[in-house]
Amino acid sequence: MKNISTNKPLDALNVFSFKGIQMQTFHITWLTFFFCFFGWFGIAPLMKIVKDDLGLTKGQIGNIIIASVSATIFARLIIGRLCDTLGPRLTYTWLLAIGSIPVMTIGLANSYESFLLFRLAISVIGASFVITQYHTSAMFAPSIKGTANAVAGGWGNLGGGVTNMVMPLVFAAFVGAGYANHNAWRFAMIIPGVILLIMSFVYYKFTQDTPTGNYANIKREAVQKGSFASAASDYRTWILFLAYGACFGIEITFDNVAALYFTENFSCDLKTAGLLAGAFGFMNLFARAIGGIVADKVGKVYGMKGKGWLLAGLLVMEGLGIMLFAQTGSIGFAVIAMLGFAMFLKMANGATYAIVPFIDSKNVGSVAGIVGAGGNLGGVLAGFLFKSETITYAEAFIYIGISVAVIGGLTALIKFEKKTLPVTEQTLEIA
Repeated sequence: MKNISTNKPLDALNVFSFKGIQMQTFHITWLTFFFCFFGWFGIAPLMKIVKDDLGLTKGQIGNIIIASVSATIFARLIIGRLCDTLGPRLTYTWLLAIGSIPVMTIGLANSYESFLLFRLAISVIGASFVITQYHTSAMFAPSIKGTANAVAGGWGNLGGGVTNMVMPLVFAAFVGAGYANHNAWRFAMIIPGVILLIMSFVYYKFTQDTPTGNYANIKREAVQKGSFASAASDYRTWILFLAYGACFGIEITFDNVAALYFTENFSCDLKTAGLLAGAFGFMNLFARAIGGIVADKVGKVYGMKGKGWLLAGLLVMEGLGIMLFAQTGSIGFAVIAMLGFAMFLKMANGATYAIVPFIDSKNVGSVAGIVGAGGNLGGVLAGFLFKSETITYAEAFIYIGISVAVIGGLTALIKFEKKTLPVTEQTLEIA
């Protein structure tokens, strides 16, 4: 029976509904995360222009790739804790407002060093994912959390693909208006910064922390002082940390290098490379959601053990697909291989966060933050491969594929079920 109370977590997801604070918050949070990608990775499809403008070397571009995801590691840990204490509404509002500043001003960079610092500052925006998953978890019942988290995360991640398609067009519009390339990319980045500032107001005005109200206005169970320690002491949290590094970490790395890879390896022009890179991100429209939906269905039959096996299998297939992609010699086969491994990768994203809310029901934010940080650590480690002057981009993808498959094998050995479960709807209602 579907709950009809307006102040309870929903036990069904109707994506065409905007009725009630739960669905209103759901749509605003995924849309906000979607626009965060425009700020976070808006510069990625323009890196060929930036490279020529600032005279960047392969090693310097590698450092920029690493910087674009590195600060997010620490930001996600902090943001997860803030969600548990301050609440997702205010946390997101402040993150958006502060994060919009370096996005709008990155055009002031006139050297490798200054550009690197701006890219590092912008990477904090990546912590927005933790808030989206936390807020969605608070609005839906346990039976549907995996699906709701996967749909919200997937539609938000779709911004990574759309960014690769849209930002070259924004750049072209400024060029068409008479600006030279070295100015056009600078003005283009003002657009996503302004959007983030607008969304900070929208989030503050039209969402609330839980179905029953904002943290400041409702009676909640006291947040334990040791909540982060509790989340960090569970070995399952760290296995998911590794798993998310092997899927989302590779996703953000590919978002960063895809356009440049297609440009330099297959001699594509900027728009074509952006469209091909965008196709990878565009699969978030359905692939991550499928991962969450399948995980929820598997969980109903086989429990947490089944969810763990599903995640492991997806990671192994992702790794094999990446290795195949790295060895393709034609652009046609490369695109087919890319779409193949993208399917498994994004399903693994959804399957991971179908497990996260059940690791520690009282500290969902801290668990989500740690696991989310793992995604960015994976991106940082992968970035070092693309920085190297001694290996090619194709060789880097082979090493990544092997690592992902190994982590998938390790995940298959882990027991995710815990005797202290099941988690009740009541405990997760305030999570």
